[in-house]
Amino acid sequence: MMDIGVRTIFNEDHDIFRKSVRKFFTDEVLKYHKHWEKDGNISRECWLKAGEQGLLGTDTPAEHGGIGGDFKDAAIIMEEQSYVNCSGPGFPLHSQIVMPYITHYGSPEQIEKFIPDMAAGKKIGAIAMTEPDAGSDLQGIRTNARQDGDDWILNGSKIYITNGYMSDVVIVVAITDSSAKSKAHGISLFLVEEGMPGFKKGRKLDKMGMSAQDTAELFFEDVRLPPSALLGKPNQGFFYLMKELPQERLLIGIMSCANCEWQLEETREYLRNRKAFGKTLSNLQTIRHKMAELKTEICVSRAFTDQCIQEHSMKKLGDEGASMCKYWMSDLQNRVAGHCVQLFGGCGYMTEYPISKAYVDAKVQTIYGGSNEIMKELIARCIFR
Repeated sequence: MMDIGVRTIFNEDHDIFRKSVRKFFTDEVLKYHKHWEKDGNISRECWLKAGEQGLLGTDTPAEHGGIGGDFKDAAIIMEEQSYVNCSGPGFPLHSQIVMPYITHYGSPEQIEKFIPDMAAGKKIGAIAMTEPDAGSDLQGIRTNARQDGDDWILNGSKIYITNGYMSDVVIVVAITDSSAKSKAHGISLFLVEEGMPGFKKGRKLDKMGMSAQDTAELFFEDVRLPPSALLGKPNQGFFYLMKELPQERLLIGIMSCANCEWQLEETREYLRNRKAFGKTLSNLQTIRHKMAELKTEICVSRAFTDQCIQEHSMKKLGDEGASMCKYWMSDLQNRVAGHCVQLFGGCGYMTEYPISKAYVDAKVQTIYGGSNEIMKELIARCIFR
């Protein structure tokens, strides 16, 4: 990869780990990714191999059944996935979003039931927040669960759920107290398992990008949930979500930053070999200056992203920093993609060139995890509070 500056946040053990992660994505993901794009999901075998390699739940404590590494190990996995431009594996959501909810708020029985199998790739996790009429506005959800004796009866639907089609366990966000003083005080989280009567999965959704990452609709029709399915305390779900969302936003920033670096390298190699006007494109001043601009923006952004990784590893990253990282890096990823496709010319519009996939994959980064417009509002609140 192109030199993007000295990175001081990783130690020698991290560097050794990175080599093994890079080999995994090269050997077990890159060569199969085009096939998975046609299928609309990656294989179960890939999940199991990732588990065997210790790439799932890397920063989940060993005493809970995880690998026992740190968040920087998780960041390395996300970066290396971005460096092969393969968006299919939903490992980050499974490992750094779903598993932490269970370890942070789950009972010992829930942790024992799910975490070891999730770390092994035997159970795939998803989280279901978004609904047809509720995206960034989480308080607008309609999916609900009412108590029936000791059980809960779940009804509703979710959409755009990553890992949804292959999921074995889904954290479902539902209203449990419609009379609460605000919707935020009446939301709970539930662990819904594959095979539960009334839980149905819709079709794999056909997206403009991230074609190998399964995304589905989920339906809940009178799903009877035992008391053990409640994750954490009743009516505390919204506050759990608010605590965990900064990490989700940082994940997006990390992946966006790494993909910017990949795009720059891919474009540099193309420009070195492509000839026009009697010389290689890399010798044309306009193109050279555009590449200089892109590298400068990426290097500056890399420094900020690494700062956020370090702060999060020290448990000091707040909502403002995570929101800035997500907004800035996903926005930059889209700008870089647009410029790089332009530098490729007609070739950049052809799907046989990976840069075209990077272009269509980039857009959703500004949408999920809270749209970038919401990120700006969160940052503004921190400025003026």
